[in-house]
Amino acid sequence: MSEYILELKGITKIFPGVKALNQVQFQLKPGEVHALMGENGAGKSTFIKVITGVHKAEEGEMYLNGQKVDFKGPRDAQAAGIAAVYQHPTSYPDLSVTENIFMNHEIKKHGMLQWKTMHQEAANLLAQLDADFAPTAEMGTLSVAQQQMVEIAKALSTNAKIIILDEPTAALTANESQKLYKIVDKLKEDGVSIIFISHRFEDMYRLASRVTVFRDSQYIGTYEVDEISNAELIKHMVGREINDLFPKPEVKLGEEVLRIENLSRTGFFKNVSLNVRAGEIVGLTGLVGAGRTEVVESVCGITKPDSGCVYLEGKALHIKNPTQAMKQGIILLPEDRQKAGLILSWGLGRNVTLPIISELGNRGICNEAKEREVAKKFLEEVDTKAVTIFDPASSLSGGNQQKVVVAKALAQDYMKVIIMDEPTKGVDVGAKAEIYQIMGELAKQGYAIIMISSEMPEILGMCDRIYIMCNGKVTGELSREEATQETILEFAMEKSKAKEEVK
Repeated sequence: MSEYILELKGITKIFPGVKALNQVQFQLKPGEVHALMGENGAGKSTFIKVITGVHKAEEGEMYLNGQKVDFKGPRDAQAAGIAAVYQHPTSYPDLSVTENIFMNHEIKKHGMLQWKTMHQEAANLLAQLDADFAPTAEMGTLSVAQQQMVEIAKALSTNAKIIILDEPTAALTANESQKLYKIVDKLKEDGVSIIFISHRFEDMYRLASRVTVFRDSQYIGTYEVDEISNAELIKHMVGREINDLFPKPEVKLGEEVLRIENLSRTGFFKNVSLNVRAGEIVGLTGLVGAGRTEVVESVCGITKPDSGCVYLEGKALHIKNPTQAMKQGIILLPEDRQKAGLILSWGLGRNVTLPIISELGNRGICNEAKEREVAKKFLEEVDTKAVTIFDPASSLSGGNQQKVVVAKALAQDYMKVIIMDEPTKGVDVGAKAEIYQIMGELAKQGYAIIMISSEMPEILGMCDRIYIMCNGKVTGELSREEATQETILEFAMEKSKAKEEVK
C-alpha cells in the first residue's frame, strides 16, 4: 500500500502563452495537514484545480492510495473523496444551510427530496464542527467564518477524505481563526487529510507538519515545519533573502499633524483620542470589532461622529464627506481594496488619476497625455508590476492592487495623513515586504501614517507608537520600545477580563 493518500508527479499545466505549472510534485499522507505556500502567481490555485478535476494537466500523473486516477471533471474528484473549500465561499446566499450542504447530492427517495433526513444530517454535520447556527438558517445571513463551516460540512457530507482549504483565514478575525484551527485539528483526528493553503506563517506553524513551496509555477521543495526557519522559508518562496521583513527607517519626527480628541459615535466608539506626527507610523490595533475602522471612517467623513474634535496641524476640522477630507489632506486606504479602493474594470492609470481628474484638463476636457504621465510616475514610484497602465486593476495580484491604491493617494500631492486599514491583508510575503518598504519611504518623506492592523508582527515591526482599542475605547498607548505581543493582547482584552472578574 502506498505511503501517500494523494501523490502528484511531474504536473504541467499550460494556458495560452503561459505555463501555469511546470513539472510540480506533491505528496499528502493520510491524516496529515500539509501546508502549500508561495507568492501570488506561484501556481497554487491552478494546482488545486488540477487536483479537483477543474483543469486537466498536459503532463504528469496523479495517484490516490497508490492507484493512478484521471479525473474528467469535478464530479469525478468528489466521487473519489476530494473536496475544496475556497477563500470566498461559493454558496447560494438565498438558500438554507441544508440546501447548500446537499446541493448536487440531495437525499431522495422515490424521486422525492427527503427534507427531514437532510435537515437532520446537516444538523449532525454542523454539530461536529461546533457550529452555533441552525441548518434552516439562510446562507446569506451567516458570517464568512460560518459560511466556511457550511462548506466544510458540505465536504464531509460527500465523505471527503481529502479537503483542500484555500486561504481560509484570510477574511477571519483572530477568534474565528482559532475556531477554524480547532475544526482542522478535529478533522485530522478523524483521519481526514488536509492541504492548507495560506500566506500566514502562524497558520502553517499552528497546523501543519510539512510545507511544500511553489515559486514561479515550479516545485521548490517540501520541508518539515519544525526544521525550517522563517528566513529560510521566505527565501524559498520569493527566491531571494529578505534580510529585514520590516524595514522601519529611523526618521526624525516632525510636528503633530493630526490629533483626535474624545471622538465618539454612539454604539461604535467612545472618547477616542490619539495623535500622529509628520514622519511617524502610528499603529491602531485590537481585536476585530474593537471599533478601529469605525474611528477612522469618522475622521475621513464616511460617517459622522456624535461628539469630539479632529485637528489637522492645530486647526479644527468639520469634515462632512471623504472628498472634503482628501482636499484637507487626509486619505483612507480601505481594508477592502477591491470594493472600496479600486474600480476593478478600469485601467491602473485611470484608477490613479480618478481623484484629481478635474485638475488634469481644461474646461471639462481631460488632457490624456498629462493623465498618462501622472499615472505612470506614481505607479513607478511604488514599483507596481504590470505590463501597461491600461491593464485592468482586476488583473493584478493583491499586493500590486494595494500599490495602485497607494499611488492614487500619492497623486494627490496635498496629502498629509495616510490612513492604511489592513494594508497587507491577503498579500504574500514578498508583496508585504514591498508594502512595508513603501510605508517607510512615505514616513521619510514626512507623511503622517496611521496603520490599522490585526497582524501583531507588522504592528510591532513597523510602528513608532501603538494605540490599542477594546470595545470602542482606547485602552492603551505604547511606544515601540514598550510594546510586546503579550502587553498588546492584555490591553486588547481588557474589557473581557473585567467581565470575567465581575462574574
